[in-house]
Amino acid sequence: NQYFLRGFNLDHGTDFATSVDGVPVNLPTHAHGHGYTDLNFLIPELIDRIDYRKGPYFASNGDFSSAGSASLTLRDRLAAPFAQVTLGGNGYRRLLGAGSTATAQGATLLGALEAQGNDGPWEVPEALRRFNAVLRYSTGNNAESFKATAMFYRAHWTATDQIPERAVQSGQLGRFGSLDPTSGGRTGRDSLALDWRKTLPDGSIRAQAYGLHYNLDLFSNFTYFLANPADGDQFLQRDRRQVYGGQIARTWFTELGSRPMTTEVGLQMRHDRIRVGLFDSVARQVTNTVRDDRVLQTSLGLYAENTIAWLPWLRSVAGLRLDRFQWDVRGQLADNSGRTSDSLVSPKLSLILGPWARTEFFLNAGRGFHSNDGRGTVIRVDPRTGQAAGPVPGLVRSNGSEIGVRTEWIPGLQSSLALWQLGIGSELVFVGDAGTTEASRPSRRAGIEWNNRYVPVPWLLFDLDLAWSRARFTGDAPEGNQIPGAVRRVASAAVSVRDLGPWSGSLQLRHLGARPLTEDGSVSARATTLVNLRIGHTIRKGLDLSLDVFNLLGRRVSDIEYYYASQLRGEGAAVDDRHFHPAESRLVRLSVRAAW
Repeated sequence: NQYFLRGFNLDHGTDFATSVDGVPVNLPTHAHGHGYTDLNFLIPELIDRIDYRKGPYFASNGDFSSAGSASLTLRDRLAAPFAQVTLGGNGYRRLLGAGSTATAQGATLLGALEAQGNDGPWEVPEALRRFNAVLRYSTGNNAESFKATAMFYRAHWTATDQIPERAVQSGQLGRFGSLDPTSGGRTGRDSLALDWRKTLPDGSIRAQAYGLHYNLDLFSNFTYFLANPADGDQFLQRDRRQVYGGQIARTWFTELGSRPMTTEVGLQMRHDRIRVGLFDSVARQVTNTVRDDRVLQTSLGLYAENTIAWLPWLRSVAGLRLDRFQWDVRGQLADNSGRTSDSLVSPKLSLILGPWARTEFFLNAGRGFHSNDGRGTVIRVDPRTGQAAGPVPGLVRSNGSEIGVRTEWIPGLQSSLALWQLGIGSELVFVGDAGTTEASRPSRRAGIEWNNRYVPVPWLLFDLDLAWSRARFTGDAPEGNQIPGAVRRVASAAVSVRDLGPWSGSLQLRHLGARPLTEDGSVSARATTLVNLRIGHTIRKGLDLSLDVFNLLGRRVSDIEYYYASQLRGEGAAVDDRHFHPAESRLVRLSVRAAW
């Protein structure tokens, strides 16, 4: 999973906060990457809506939300129970069953089961096995409601990691080949979330609580035979954690004089009990412990946000957020143990002018932040080399602003244009030989976005989204100031047909421009353009057929590219090279869905 937003290649979700029904998905102090976001526990058919936000301008968003956020909401009920079967190339198969029913007490029970398998085009089959289950109990109405949601997720797979370009060019390795057939992993997530809401005479109140258990064993090998020419460089990243948290928010609808005013005050709490480790391994057998740490991480966020309509054409949204984090690290090395804490105040302000002719202008400014890996806040000794290491700050500020316009002046067209900038006190960058992220230099990004959605007739929809950004480390450094992986140009275009008799369909194009792989910009990742097609047909009421064709044009492009040093078996020294993971070739999947 990768997220491209405002000049970020958010490989692990850092700086992009994601939540499902108020439960945060990002995992801090994670074995594979700080802020790690794995959404594979979701069943897409159960998603009711997704609320996207860009920039650090919203008081209710805390850690990891500097670039933006996505808040996903699940359905409480389904129109009818259904079963779906999907089959596709390269051994893809998926079974899904879901339904909801009303109880005698007026509540609703929703349940869903999903099983998926996939081998992919890889010479070493992926052998993915994934299982998801969801059970939701909901009761109440618009005045007062209560929900309880239990989720279960398990998966295991064999991974074909990125491979060096030189091995493919020499014919030593096929494009879908692997240099370590035992790479891969297994993971699981179990969660329970409670949600209570009530409408009051002067506003509303909402309270949520959640608990989850998570585990990951990830075996990777990015440098092959560089550190261990005899047995290879495979390593295990292990994560075991329990997470407990919740939030409560109170909203008031009042007036300031005769001006309508809305005020929201909220408190958010989270506690992670983590055991996180890095181990050397051979064929998934641990041979050496690099580090094995226990981390207790607690965060508390208090926010307030006030919206006032000063004039018919002028609104303001002012927010203030206070966050405090505490880390208790019990490292394998005594020098890498200790307790630290950090606090941060984040003001926010938005001004909205209009509407005039169904057009309004906006100005946003705000401070956000991301936390750093708790182990980095107390580190004194590099556990692999034994050399001295310096700690990093617990919380890193970001400052953003934007100015823009959104309009519906042309009938059927929703369009917005924004100019933005974002500065971060420390960039988190990917480290190829460790397979994780580390704190780097401060950075600044700026760009322009143009988003369009046009519905000329009810059954036809056009989408066009264009973005350009410039990302640089601040200050001068001998190695250069470009940020590896920062995407300069992004474009997405789609045309969709909806409910045209029994037919529906969409054709979507996605373009990711070239991006630097080194700080001096001497090596760049190639631009990628992919086209996907979907055609749907209703055979009769309750029976639907859909055909998906991914990478319709069969482009030979890469999902990811990095540039770093690695060593193949038989090479006498490390070689700096481009490493890539190919996108799958043209792929066809057919789904049959029956509802009753």
